[in-house]
Amino acid sequence: MEGATIITGSDIVKINVSNSLNDTLSFERKYSKSLKISEFKAKLEPITGGSAATMRLELYSGERLVARLDDDNKMLGFYPIEDGMRVHVIDNFAFATQENVQKFELSQEEYDKKQDNLRNYLKRNKLGKYNEEEMAKLEEERKKQEAEDAQKLDKATIGSRCRVTTKGQPTRLGTVMYKGELEGKPGIFVGVQFDEPLGVNDGSCNGKRYFECPPKYGSFVPARAIEIGDFPPENFDLDDEL
Repeated sequence: MEGATIITGSDIVKINVSNSLNDTLSFERKYSKSLKISEFKAKLEPITGGSAATMRLELYSGERLVARLDDDNKMLGFYPIEDGMRVHVIDNFAFATQENVQKFELSQEEYDKKQDNLRNYLKRNKLGKYNEEEMAKLEEERKKQEAEDAQKLDKATIGSRCRVTTKGQPTRLGTVMYKGELEGKPGIFVGVQFDEPLGVNDGSCNGKRYFECPPKYGSFVPARAIEIGDFPPENFDLDDEL
C-alpha cells in the first residue's frame, strides 16, 4: 500500500519543531508515526503559522539533514525519524501573525538555558540575523533600493511615458496615470495604462477607481518596476499581419 512502512517499537515519536520564520523552537512534541505527511503538515499549521498546502519539511539530527519529508502520501514512520530529532518547516508564512503562532512551549528563561536551541546555534555560527556583516550588507542594499525607488517616483509624473518590467510578464510600454497609495496595501504604487491589453484591470483596484482606461489595459506596479523615458507608443497595425 502506498505510503506504508513497517513501524518498529513505539508508534509515537517525540521531536522538536523549528521554522524558517524565526529562530525559536517548539520542544518535545509527540506525533504518531502512522500520520501521513499531509496530516502531519496540518498539525504543524497552528504551531508555526505556516500553510499545509505550501510548507516544505526537512528532518534533522542535530544540524545534519537526514531527509526531506516531501511525499504527502507517505507516513511519517516511512522516514528514519527518531526521538529527539528536529523537523524544520520552510514556508513563506503569508498568513502568520504573532497571535496564531505559538513560538515556544518553554519560558524565555528555560529556552535560553537549553544549549541545543536554534538561537544558540545561529549565534555560535554567526548565521542569519546574528551575522553582523551580512545584516549590514542587507541594510545597505535596502537603503540603496529605497533611494532608487524614490528617484523613480519623482520622475513618474502623470502623463510621462514608461517601460514596465515585472517578473513573469513581457516588457510593456505605457503611460503613467496615477501615483500614490492603494487602499488596503502598503507602499506607493504607480498606475499605468499600457499600449496593449497586457494589464490586469481598468484603472481600479478592489472596487476603488484611481484612473480611467479600457479593461486589461491598466496595472498598479511598484516603483522599482518602472523606467521613465522617451518610449513612443508602438504602432500596432493589424492590417500588416499575415
